[in-house]
Amino acid sequence: MGRNPIETILGAVVLVVAGLFLAIAYTMADVRPVEGYPLQAVFSKTGDLQVGSDVRVSGIKVGSVTEQRLDPQTFRAVVSMTIVPDVRLPADTVATIVSDGLLGGKYVRLQPGSATEMLDSGGRIDNTEDFQSMEDLVGDIIFLATQSPSAQGAAQPGR
Repeated sequence: MGRNPIETILGAVVLVVAGLFLAIAYTMADVRPVEGYPLQAVFSKTGDLQVGSDVRVSGIKVGSVTEQRLDPQTFRAVVSMTIVPDVRLPADTVATIVSDGLLGGKYVRLQPGSATEMLDSGGRIDNTEDFQSMEDLVGDIIFLATQSPSAQGAAQPGR
């Protein structure tokens, strides 16, 4: 059973195109680890944040999560991340774990503050906000909806 040379050439072309597609997808996906300086942040819950997740400032990727571990004394999650060297963050930066859409993954959002002092390499972000899951938000809405009007007025300051 002989092979047609056109089938062989067509098969080679398909393999070359598939290889080019994979190379382009790899470069466009930006899955390479970020080189830069390390920072840490401590959270009560991380909401399925993964190693390799983005760290973003104003929606732009400036780093990636490199490690997560549990602090044995406080039982809080310590998230280590790497930030690109040309992004210097103020000491009062706020770190929040947020969802990238309804079904998307999680990432760390950094909101730079206004302090003149900058975080050093290996520093720790002290201002953090924990992950708010959809279940937490729905529970808060149900709690507010079922609360009596007199309790709502008492719960609001200044009334």
